[in-house]
Amino acid sequence: MNHHWSSESVFYHIYPLGYCGAEHENDGSLAVTNRLHAIIDVLDDLVELGITAIYLGPVFESSSHGYDTTNYFQVDRRLGQNHDLKRLSEEIHLRGMRLVLDGVFNHVGRRFWAFEDVNQNRELSAYTGWFVDLNFHASNRYNDNFSYACWEGHASLPRLNLHNDSVTKHLLDAVGYWIDEFDIDGLRLDAADCVLPSFWQQLRQFTRQRKPEFWLMGEIIHGDYRKWANHEQFDSVTNYEAYKGIWSSLNDRNFWEIAYTFNRQSGPEGIYTDLPLYNFVDNHDVERIASILIHPAHLSLAYVLMFTMPGIPSIYYGSELGWAGKKAAGDWGLRLPMPAVAEYRHQREQSSVSQLIRHLALTCRNIPALRHGTYHQVHVSSEQLAFARMDGDQWVLVVLNMNSDPVEINIQLPTGTNGTWFDQLNGEDLGIRSENSVVQIPGNWARIITIKR
Repeated sequence: MNHHWSSESVFYHIYPLGYCGAEHENDGSLAVTNRLHAIIDVLDDLVELGITAIYLGPVFESSSHGYDTTNYFQVDRRLGQNHDLKRLSEEIHLRGMRLVLDGVFNHVGRRFWAFEDVNQNRELSAYTGWFVDLNFHASNRYNDNFSYACWEGHASLPRLNLHNDSVTKHLLDAVGYWIDEFDIDGLRLDAADCVLPSFWQQLRQFTRQRKPEFWLMGEIIHGDYRKWANHEQFDSVTNYEAYKGIWSSLNDRNFWEIAYTFNRQSGPEGIYTDLPLYNFVDNHDVERIASILIHPAHLSLAYVLMFTMPGIPSIYYGSELGWAGKKAAGDWGLRLPMPAVAEYRHQREQSSVSQLIRHLALTCRNIPALRHGTYHQVHVSSEQLAFARMDGDQWVLVVLNMNSDPVEINIQLPTGTNGTWFDQLNGEDLGIRSENSVVQIPGNWARIITIKR
């Protein structure tokens, strides 16, 4: 069976403005500075880590954090020029990796050219129809003497009117340009639940025609993921449900929570059994997993869960180094600069998290059942969890223990699954040849067991 490239991938999520140490504000007068080369410098390191796809956060001209776009056709001057992004894309593809960019289509920044025209020409502007709920008999916090709809009350982010054909044409033209100029392989779609489904359907049709294997992944935090991920719209969405379940289960010492989520999503009666969700333990919007977990020893278990559950694993840059990051200092505290390549390599060599991620990525690559297998719950207790992934006649058993002491649990698999049990995580033949056996799991650790018949 042929699988889409995304379901074979391990993603590395980079927030470029933070990663490259760019200025936090851009008034349009900054000197153009190529900082994207800093990402090229570590691409070989990412290949070694097991990464097969790069997701770059906002890269186009904006005023501050990147989600306030001012020009969809120009790379942000804080990151470089269009040819710098093109070269980065070429270097990514030369290494056999894929490139996904952030698509921000619900709103723009106040310096977006069409909004500036409205601000200058008011009712006489040719672009009054480009924005939602324009009212020239009111005002806003910027004292423009007109008001407009914005994203979640942020007046710096005017909402685009996606009912307007000129707006949708402009956005689709931009996506076509990104495909042609930068050879991108997909888009992560910001604030996807705020956008008209009809626009996503247009985007789906457009990208399929331009590049049949093009991948669309929506940022969805709540609700039924199938409302957004279906044949007419997205291939995948952000799995915030499992994200919360992973850290919450570990902090509460309650594997029942994440077991419920896994079974609800991917079990025999699961509601997303054929939907490869985008999995993560942290990203640019939430605190780093190393800062969330109460027990530092559980960090490894979080990554084992993320790599072995159904779906597509993603690493947020710097977290492979064990970085902490809290929101107390604002979002930029989650988006710190990456050190120079020599220091990065030194930190990575010292990081047990990096070594674990590399091993997990390699294990998933070599075991199809961990990428595509069905999910079967085997054992659940407060501090221990066991589940199986099955692909054809290949079985993989994942067993986790969040207690600091070793424990033994009795595993019962279906009749006929007897064979040689080999622990891929620890490189150990367990000496088990039966489908029913007692398995010992070290404290705060896991086993990933293949059963060779």
